[in-house]
Amino acid sequence: MNGIHDMGGMHGFGPVPREENEPVFHEEWEGRIYAINLCTRMPAGLRPEIEEIPPATYLRYSYYEKWLHAKVEGLIKIGLIDRGELALREVAIAESPSAVAKPVVDPERARERIERLKTLYLPDAEPTGEPRFHAGDEVCVRNINPPGHTRMPRYVRGHTGTVQQLWGWHRFEDQDPPGVMTDQAEPVYSVRFEGSELWGEQAEPNQAVYIDMWESYLESPDSLSNSDSEE
Repeated sequence: MNGIHDMGGMHGFGPVPREENEPVFHEEWEGRIYAINLCTRMPAGLRPEIEEIPPATYLRYSYYEKWLHAKVEGLIKIGLIDRGELALREVAIAESPSAVAKPVVDPERARERIERLKTLYLPDAEPTGEPRFHAGDEVCVRNINPPGHTRMPRYVRGHTGTVQQLWGWHRFEDQDPPGVMTDQAEPVYSVRFEGSELWGEQAEPNQAVYIDMWESYLESPDSLSNSDSEE
């Protein structure tokens, strides 16, 4: 899906401020949103809802405000809560901002979630067939516009890069149809793009970008040349 969330390579947003000794969470509520997300997993995750946030709102929201919006919309979509219930809760909070919801104490569930945090999640993906590309191969990113969530940055579509290495087979994270995850596994490559290829004369000297890309994002320049000649 093309939208404001795909900001990579875009100009005009000013410098990115770097905060010295930045804390994990700036406010207590951000940590709560992180915990709520761990305890209320949804099949398609947060990305579909985040990518549907209107552009002006997306730019105004902080990082965890996007998470909060996505979690609320996702829970409404699957029927766990409804908008009427949410509206009543918002009114109650507005009338008594200091009110605190009664916590649900479940030590066993808390331990299970903590153990999940300690374990690195690696999708179960067995290699299928041989990878199409190898280190040193020149590849071109397909110029396509997926309707659902995609990990293909818009600013590299149609551009040529060089494969640096194969990372292995990993679950394909794109969603087609939108909102539906699959167990499909593909080779993932590290691909180097020269700055001059992406930004032309505006690129800084000796600039390059390395992007991890699934195999289905890539084409051989030879195959593109052959298809052009056939037309």
